[in-house]
Amino acid sequence: MEKKISVLVVEDEPDINELIRYNLEQEGYNAHGEFNGTDAVELIKKEAFDLIILDLMLPGMNGLDICKYLKGNSTFSDIPVIMVTAKEEEIDRVLGLELGADDYLTKPFSPRELLARIKAVLRRTYGNKKEEKNDGEVLVAGKLEIDIDRVMVKKEGVDLNLSSREYNLLLYLVQNKGKVYKRDLLLDRVWGDTVFVEPRTVDVHIRRLREKVEDTPANPQYILTKRGAGYYFSEENSE
Repeated sequence: MEKKISVLVVEDEPDINELIRYNLEQEGYNAHGEFNGTDAVELIKKEAFDLIILDLMLPGMNGLDICKYLKGNSTFSDIPVIMVTAKEEEIDRVLGLELGADDYLTKPFSPRELLARIKAVLRRTYGNKKEEKNDGEVLVAGKLEIDIDRVMVKKEGVDLNLSSREYNLLLYLVQNKGKVYKRDLLLDRVWGDTVFVEPRTVDVHIRRLREKVEDTPANPQYILTKRGAGYYFSEENSE
C-alpha cells in the first residue's frame, strides 16, 4: 500500500483549518492540523511532512518566522510551503516568497483552487514520486503543448511561464475546445464559486494569455471571442 502524502495545516481559525483538512482528506491526503505556530514547529521536528500550508497570522510564531526558520534549516528546507493569509498587501506576499515560500494564497479562496495549487507545488517539488494521480498527459493544440504532469505550457519548445490562474484558464478552454463560455461560467469553472472577483477579471486574464500564447495578440488564432456570447479555444487557423 502506497504511503499517503502528509500535509500539515497550520491555521488558527478552527473552521478554516477543519475545512482545509476535510478537502485534503477527500483527495486522499493525510492531513494534520495545528493552531499555534510554536506548536507547529515542535511537531515538524518530530514528524515528517511532505507539504505545509501555513497561515501568516498565528499565535506563537507567525507564518513568516516559521517559513524563515524552515527554509534556513537544512533538515526542513526542502519541505514545500504554501502560505495563506487574509492580508492583501503586496509586501506580505513578496516577503513570504523571498523567505522561500513555494506559493501564496489570499483568503477567501476556494478548496478547488487550494487543491490545484497543492498538486502543482508537489509536482514541482517531487515530480511523480509524490503525486501518484498524475498520468504524464501532454495536450497538443496547434503550436502549444500543455504538460499536465509538469504544469507547464510550451509554444514551439519555449516555456510560456504562465501563472497558475492563466494555466488553469488555458487548460480548461483547451480541454473544451470549440465551446463558447461566458465570463460568469469561466469564473465558476476556473476561479471557483467561493472566490469573489469581478467578471472583468476574466477579460484581464484572457488578454494576458493572448499576449503569451498568440503570435499576434491583437489578431488571436487560439483564444477567440464570440461577440455577445463569450470566449472559446480554436485550432482551425493556428497552423
